[in-house]
Amino acid sequence: MDEPVVLILAEEGAPFPEYKSDGAAGADIRAFLSAPIDLEPGARMAVPTGLRLELPRGYEAQVRPRSGLALEKGITCLNSPGTIDADYRGELKVILINLGRESVRILPGDRIAQLVVAPVSRARFEPAVCLAATVRGSGGFGSTGV
Repeated sequence: MDEPVVLILAEEGAPFPEYKSDGAAGADIRAFLSAPIDLEPGARMAVPTGLRLELPRGYEAQVRPRSGLALEKGITCLNSPGTIDADYRGELKVILINLGRESVRILPGDRIAQLVVAPVSRARFEPAVCLAATVRGSGGFGSTGV
């Protein structure tokens, strides 16, 4: 399978996404800051990366949390996974929230999230008079058990 090519326009000094292992699905993305920031408990912030992407048509980039930050510091991404559409050309920013009990300092260049590039399909939506019956039916949250 051919790798999709993602074009990146980076601010001077902004690090490119980087896969940390041969089997990694997500490429680490870093904070592009002029000074450290402190993320207080319960606070959220859109952290700049200094990157703008051009994704091939038919692909999206998903912004996902880093498991180490989540476990060790209580830092995660809101709106996760965040979707970057193929036609978006603005700066990639990562919406971080501190769910921990202590302030967390984010330094320039810190790895703050992962970027997963994935194919997408678009659906055709059509009106219906009724829907096919299933065993689950309209059972919602928790209806299939624990």
